[in-house]
Amino acid sequence: MITTSIPNRLYYYNAGLLRQARVRRILTLAGHQLRLGIPSAGDGVVVWGHSPYAARGEAVARHFNAPLFRLEDAFLRSIHPARAGGKGPIGLFLDNGAHFAGTRPSDLEARLCRPATDANLLRRAEDGIARLKYLDISKYNHFDPQLPVPDHGFVLVVDQVRGDASIRHGNADATTFTQMLEAARRENPTCRILVKTHPETRAGVRRGHFGPDVELLTDAVSPWKLLEAAAHVYTVSSQLGFEAILAGHRPRVFGQPFYAGWGLSDDEQKFPRRTAKLSVSQLFAASMIEAPLWYDPCRDDLTTFEGAIDYLESQVRAFREDRHGHIATGMRLWKRGRLQAVFGQEKRLRFVNDPVAAQDEARKTGRDLLVWAGKAPEAHIAPPVMRRVEDGFLRSKGLGADLVPPLSLVTDDSGIYYDPRHESALERLIIAPPPPGAKARISALLDQLISAGLTKYNLGGASLDLPSGHRVLVVGQVEDDASIRCGASHINTNAGLLAAARQANPNSVIVFKPHPDVEAGLRQGAIPATEADIIARNADPIALITACDEIWTMTSLLGFEALIRNKPVTCAGTPFYAGWGFTTDLAPTPSRRLPRPLWQVAHAALITYPRYYDPVSRQACPAEVVAERLAKGALPHPGHANRLLAKLQGAMASYAGIWRR
Repeated sequence: MITTSIPNRLYYYNAGLLRQARVRRILTLAGHQLRLGIPSAGDGVVVWGHSPYAARGEAVARHFNAPLFRLEDAFLRSIHPARAGGKGPIGLFLDNGAHFAGTRPSDLEARLCRPATDANLLRRAEDGIARLKYLDISKYNHFDPQLPVPDHGFVLVVDQVRGDASIRHGNADATTFTQMLEAARRENPTCRILVKTHPETRAGVRRGHFGPDVELLTDAVSPWKLLEAAAHVYTVSSQLGFEAILAGHRPRVFGQPFYAGWGLSDDEQKFPRRTAKLSVSQLFAASMIEAPLWYDPCRDDLTTFEGAIDYLESQVRAFREDRHGHIATGMRLWKRGRLQAVFGQEKRLRFVNDPVAAQDEARKTGRDLLVWAGKAPEAHIAPPVMRRVEDGFLRSKGLGADLVPPLSLVTDDSGIYYDPRHESALERLIIAPPPPGAKARISALLDQLISAGLTKYNLGGASLDLPSGHRVLVVGQVEDDASIRCGASHINTNAGLLAAARQANPNSVIVFKPHPDVEAGLRQGAIPATEADIIARNADPIALITACDEIWTMTSLLGFEALIRNKPVTCAGTPFYAGWGFTTDLAPTPSRRLPRPLWQVAHAALITYPRYYDPVSRQACPAEVVAERLAKGALPHPGHANRLLAKLQGAMASYAGIWRR
């Protein structure tokens, strides 16, 4: 938080703060009351940076001798710039100065003059830097990380928008940009000079300083990939200079940004107040972790830097995957509302019932094809990308067969997690090196799931008094389910699984849990279960896992839910969690599955593979938000129409079963 004592009541004098609900909300959560009127003793005045309208507040502060504070966006903001339609910021600086006004002190500068020494804070900074690079996240994120960058070895000159306050109050002007370009050419006579335009210039909302007489880089490329390819970086006061330091550069700086003067850049100007010599981690810790007020729009609360990254990661992923739009086919009517909410926020989904017509339209428009996994053709088809869609592993409070919409969905561009016959995107994620901070994050999420007793469907249920002895939980499944058709081996029925469990455990207490869809009469698969000592009807699955000593399953997710609760699991089929070295596998597992720790499989399955949707804030969100919603019950009702459809679906399933008999 901020070191300067900031009054509770802050008076403002520009209409922008009236319009910017997100900014007002962040300040309210930080304990400040925004007021219109005249400040009294003990009150303060707040303005937006050094904007043209800041002079009003500055004049009031001088007249009434009130302390003045300046607001600015933090260094992670949104997908698009504000002037190009971006949502409100996820972080703010509330400071007695402005971080970009190097001629005057600021709270951020004062903090940097006292470098952080706390080992935990510096470790968080190192993880934060690594995570930004890995996720390819910057202040604005409407770039395409797949676009190629120029060949290595060029000199990068960073343009900024004309008239920006960070130039004027950073002791620079338009001539400074000319001097910077001349220096870049003089100091690198044999190198290619590339001038990167500002995102707002690229969006056509503000002019830059350079024209067609230089080689402009206007493509929306990844800043991190661009910095990786650059030999040298020249900047006046752009945030890209800060990111250049994080990327390992020592940039040439011609203005007075917050990151200059600490021994990490080659500075054209002098900084007599900045006497400390900082490490990159110390610079990051102060400017990204300690100083900003970070905000989580899903929880509508202040958060940490890590929480802000979790949120922004979910937003950026949705933007990157959906920005070109999708054609969807094989989707039932009741699912379409949630699919539109999840995948259609950038461009609305087009649902095409005929799969051949859907493929043709995807080819013609260049859009991805989304197809429900069970409806997907076996062979690859022609669209640019075909993504199979399925429910995620933290799904809902209620059954899919009961038409309760999912809170998580997976998309897979090569296979699907329940089909071991083909490599899936989930397998690739498990095999790949995990992201920075992955172990700590998944450990915290698993603690959250375990303490709240969360599962895929979160139906609850009765707790049973089980006989004493070695208890084996046998998990029933829907026998015509795709995971059985694709992932089962010689044991492919509930009766066969029970018989195998009894044969391997003749003196144990065998507890059979029927699948909830079957118990609800929504799917076929009921059996007499004569091999079982106990039939755990309508039982709480977590209570059963806790009470039993081991679990037997064909391919059920309940096996995974048992593993993360440290129970041994025997797999008669090949679910996504089999074959990595921590299950007893009765069926063959793909040779491509090599030993991996359970936490790495869990991180891929619960964090990086699914996309999560928050039905409260109605936007993409991290896994942790969905876990909180499921634990606290803050979920909109799915609606009576869905319930009536579910009853009709169950009646039709029962009728079909009678007809077959």
